[in-house]
Amino acid sequence: MTPMTPAILSAINILTKPLGEASAHDAQSSHQEALLAVLRANRALLHERLQSESSFEEVRRLREEVMVGADWFGGDTEDSTWGFVQECLLLLLTLARHLSAELKLFQQTPTPSAARQRTPEMAPPLPPDVLSVAQQQTLGTALQFVVSLGLCPYLAAGVGVSLGRRSAFGVMVDKLVRGGAVPAAGRRLLTTTNILLQLSELSCLATLVFTRHLGDVLAALCQLGYQPRRAERSGTEEGKKQELSAEECQTCKEALKSLLGKVYQPMIIKELLILQGGPKQSGAGGSSPGSSSRAVLGSAPTWLKRLCGQLLSERLMQPKGVQAVVRAILEGGTGGDSDWRKCDCVARILVTCPQQSASADTYYRQVCHQILDLLHFKDKLTAQQHQRVATRAVLFMVQEKPSFAQQYLLTPLLGPLHRCTTASNEGHFQAAVEEWELTRCMNDMYKIWVVGNSPSASLLEALEQVLPVLFTLFCFTKQNVSHLRAPCQEVLLWYLSHAETSAAPSALRQLSGLQGQKNEVAADFHFAPGSDGGARLSSRERFSEEDDALYEKLSGEQWRLECLMQLLSELKDSDLPGDFFLDLLQEMASWSAAADGDKEDEPELDVSTMTLVEVEQRLLAPSARQGQRLALLQVLAVMVDCLQHTVLLRKTSQVVDFLMSLLHRACVGLDQAPGPNLGNPVESETLRMGMGVVATLLSGPELSIEDYSSMSRLLPPLELLSQKHSEAVIQELASDLRAVIATHGAYRPENFTAVAPPSRNPKTVKNNSVPLRKKQNMQTEANDSQTSPQSSLPDCNSPSNTHNRHPASSGRSAAGVSPKGVGRTSGTSNLYLPTKPLSDWLLEACDPDVPTRAFALRVLTQMVQTENPEAVQAQEKVLMLFLENLEHEDSFIYLSAIQGLSALADSYPERILERLLKDFQHGPSLPTSNQEHSLEFRLKVGEVLMRASRAMGELAAHLGHPLIGVFLQGTRDPDQSVRASSLSNLGELCQRLDYTLGTLAQELSSCLTALMKTEKEAEVRRAAVHVITLLLRGLGDKTTQVLSDVLLDLYRALKWVVRSDPDDVAVLHAQLALEEIDDVMRRFIFPEQKLEKKIVVLP
Repeated sequence: MTPMTPAILSAINILTKPLGEASAHDAQSSHQEALLAVLRANRALLHERLQSESSFEEVRRLREEVMVGADWFGGDTEDSTWGFVQECLLLLLTLARHLSAELKLFQQTPTPSAARQRTPEMAPPLPPDVLSVAQQQTLGTALQFVVSLGLCPYLAAGVGVSLGRRSAFGVMVDKLVRGGAVPAAGRRLLTTTNILLQLSELSCLATLVFTRHLGDVLAALCQLGYQPRRAERSGTEEGKKQELSAEECQTCKEALKSLLGKVYQPMIIKELLILQGGPKQSGAGGSSPGSSSRAVLGSAPTWLKRLCGQLLSERLMQPKGVQAVVRAILEGGTGGDSDWRKCDCVARILVTCPQQSASADTYYRQVCHQILDLLHFKDKLTAQQHQRVATRAVLFMVQEKPSFAQQYLLTPLLGPLHRCTTASNEGHFQAAVEEWELTRCMNDMYKIWVVGNSPSASLLEALEQVLPVLFTLFCFTKQNVSHLRAPCQEVLLWYLSHAETSAAPSALRQLSGLQGQKNEVAADFHFAPGSDGGARLSSRERFSEEDDALYEKLSGEQWRLECLMQLLSELKDSDLPGDFFLDLLQEMASWSAAADGDKEDEPELDVSTMTLVEVEQRLLAPSARQGQRLALLQVLAVMVDCLQHTVLLRKTSQVVDFLMSLLHRACVGLDQAPGPNLGNPVESETLRMGMGVVATLLSGPELSIEDYSSMSRLLPPLELLSQKHSEAVIQELASDLRAVIATHGAYRPENFTAVAPPSRNPKTVKNNSVPLRKKQNMQTEANDSQTSPQSSLPDCNSPSNTHNRHPASSGRSAAGVSPKGVGRTSGTSNLYLPTKPLSDWLLEACDPDVPTRAFALRVLTQMVQTENPEAVQAQEKVLMLFLENLEHEDSFIYLSAIQGLSALADSYPERILERLLKDFQHGPSLPTSNQEHSLEFRLKVGEVLMRASRAMGELAAHLGHPLIGVFLQGTRDPDQSVRASSLSNLGELCQRLDYTLGTLAQELSSCLTALMKTEKEAEVRRAAVHVITLLLRGLGDKTTQVLSDVLLDLYRALKWVVRSDPDDVAVLHAQLALEEIDDVMRRFIFPEQKLEKKIVVLP
């Protein structure tokens, strides 16, 4: 900074400094006279020091140069305030001219010496227009004098905020200036405004001018450029000179336009809103400094209101104008209730088309996309308010301007989802819809539909068009970890909760595949994982095999149904799941009557009178109907399996509808001749169960008239069943229930509480309040007990399943009781053991009937576990029997044998493990063994060894070393399955060895490292990495002690897998192992701080 700048600022300080205390008492007869005295004294002191002191010589010279070009300056004016303002303006222009010259010189001639000596650590040299804080305060004081004395007093009434409304001092200044006659108010206002605009051309001065006095400058430019001129004009020549010419007004208009374009737009909008003024005041007069903001804003003239409205509309319709308006109104908010009301007001302003707009279409086309941009703010401080404004604006437009909202808001917002339905394979190397587009679309939908939560026909219709794509995206997110899952689910639940009664079931039918496909994802396209946890739409690779394509299609449909059921399970307070379920049941009930009618009315096909297309359609119609029915049965099966009864049938009316459908199906075909279907025990059992549910409802504590009215619909089918059903028990049940319903409970048979269907559990007969779902589960359990739980077992018509109603304690053979025991027990549960010798169980363990053999093996296993004396003496026979059954091809048999061998190894580990290890290494050793299935046998033995390793517990240190040697040898087996099995068993065992593993750490580390780096099979590499994970989990905090010598090698091997292994699963296992190492080292370096109290007994 040159010495000239401080000298000019010193002169300004002399002019604006306050009067001394002594002088103030001498001159103060009144406040106005005191102020005038100070202005005159400071002005005289400035002139004196400029003439007398040599330090101000350059200032005086530059001031005189500026004075020569200032035609507005009049040194001999009698108005003290205007003379003071002139001196301030003259010094400010002097400073501006000097700083501009110095800045230009600084930019043109950089100092070469400084450039040579500059280092990266050095700060760049300061330009000459940088002012200190004290100097800025001096300039701010001068500008305040200029605005207060030379600009605000000459504004018309209602233009801007008058001085009288700002402070008590402003009231006095306003009276001082307006007290005398002002012959050239317009000319003085023009002079002050032009000089302030000249000062603003310099950046350091523009900041001071516009941050404090922007509103006053705008008010002055509006008045100078747009105030209507009075009809009467001054008759004197001097008066005509003081009036503004048309060219000067046009210049002010252009200056206003330039100023509006280059200043921060929220500041401009805020000042224009202030200029527009408040409502008309009922009374005149100023307000005190503590008055509210409403009182500060006076009523503006009509021309100014119109002008400000036009300027605000222009600000709004320009690029980023909406954001500027929102910032101007909401900046500085506290987030309280008043801010939420402001958001609604701003949204209402944005939705209302201004009168100055050329057309509504033009306005909404320019504004709507800016409203959507408000949803994408990342700044947490402002995002909430901006999103609130955008959400409310969209909802207001949807309600008041639905056509424009659909065209300019909803269609662009849902554009990425619409493009998913029309994607094409033109760009093979580029995603049809990018990840960021789908992410932004889903977040916007969540904010508008879910957070806004204002259901309307337009919003529901727009969402319905993209519902299939949205559901497909939701199904994809359920298969992966994606941040899009929550917004997808919330939007789908919002639609299902607010959709109309007729639209929601139709949407569910379409999503479940029961209705025609419409607006689905384009063919040959699917959603793929994105790099940021989202999703993108890309082309699908075609399957080379038809079986693969069919499997993909069927598995995809099943997954969609499961995802749909999860959505319905979230609608706990809605009737939609139950209504949809009953709708499907009603459709299924109509099949029988429709099938009978088709058989009776179907005419013979006359091919001669039909075209080939018609013939094909007629021939394919039955298969299409059959496919539709299979799809409906699949949906019903998934609903019953996935949804609880509290979701499906949450109201009594829905339960009655369900029973109505059940009874209607039972009544179909009663008029036909007796046939095999009429005697179906499953249908009869189901019908009795349904009647038991009716009895449960009727046994309730208090039934209302509405409940009886709802159940009265059951009277016709109950009457038909009581008259025409083939079973007398059902006829009696139907008659009793019909009588109770018809009399509204006045008549109740004596055995009415026992109307519930028979159950194997006697408690269910007495409990009449059991829910429908529980009864169905009990019935399912009873049915399951009649058949084997494995799909490979014989069907229920086999001889072994014909005696399932007899208790296990009867004298029948094991073939009659074994299925019951097998179906109701797990591998480790206690079976009911009939009193049979061990020899009989050994014989039955060789029975060709699968359920009988499996039950016998389970009994032998329990005998071993309970250390039965006979089993202990014959453990060699039991071992051979288990080994023989281990080679059986049925999974039910060999799994039972595996469990038995595990029990033997747990009870007699040393001898049994030795035999198992030998068979695991060399294959089956029995004479009757099939050597062709040696690999399968070894893998089954490996499963036994793994279970035995888990059961060792603390004995692993004693019994585990022989197993480790065999497993390490197995890692070099030619077959990859044996290598993987050995590694799996090695991991299970090593995590239980603790400190005894230390002697084997080097060997184990070398083996695992070599396998991870050299093994060709991905399955074996995965197993090797998984061994390290299990090892680290088992050791825990002991890792740094037991594996201290090899931990670094294992860490480097895992890092190598993460960087270089092509198999994603192996990489995932390696990452999990690295996380275990990270947890161990964190606990080692930063141990948990524990606050403990210790009591030490001193000697």
